[in-house]
Amino acid sequence: MPENARLNDNLDEIDLEFVEREATPRFLMKLSIQLHLAGLSLSNTVSILELFGVNRARSTVHNWVQKADLQPESGQNPDHVAVDETVIRLNDEQYWLYAAVDPETNELLYTALEPTTNSVIAHAFFAELREKHDVEHAVFLIDGSHSLKDACRRHSLDFKYEKHGNRNSVERVFREIKRRTTSFSNCFSNAEADTADNWLRSFAFAWNQLI
Repeated sequence: MPENARLNDNLDEIDLEFVEREATPRFLMKLSIQLHLAGLSLSNTVSILELFGVNRARSTVHNWVQKADLQPESGQNPDHVAVDETVIRLNDEQYWLYAAVDPETNELLYTALEPTTNSVIAHAFFAELREKHDVEHAVFLIDGSHSLKDACRRHSLDFKYEKHGNRNSVERVFREIKRRTTSFSNCFSNAEADTADNWLRSFAFAWNQLI
């Protein structure tokens, strides 16, 4: 598929139903959302808009991303699921990002940002993951996390310990997320946890389109 056709397909996936009165052309709004989630800082995204003769504040683009409410497509049926948890810094506070990745496609299936990590939260994450995807017969790849093992057992899901191999997919995703959240301070500076959680799911949406 030509690159311009692929770009148009990706932009078509962004729903702008939230727009009521907005002077910015919808194509440029979608392009701005896509570019920011794909890797551009808010400042650089605003600079791209200026090339089209549109002047918008960084906060405006940030609000477009938030209101679009993007997230990975539901209804996937993976054979394997790599699940992990990692620390995310938010306003000098520590949060835990839970993520599930299909190692065969490297697609993010689901993410959740939590204030701590324990068996109850891990159980809830697996419950939400099962609501969104058909993972009953998938093999879950986990590391040494006791809470993740406990959650698999409570949900009667098949799992195995794997530190490398297919788990490299989720580690790759986490590396990119940490690069983004530490590099683009104008995205996570003074952000509420719900805002960051929504941004991370929007990132997952864009990640799946670009891989």
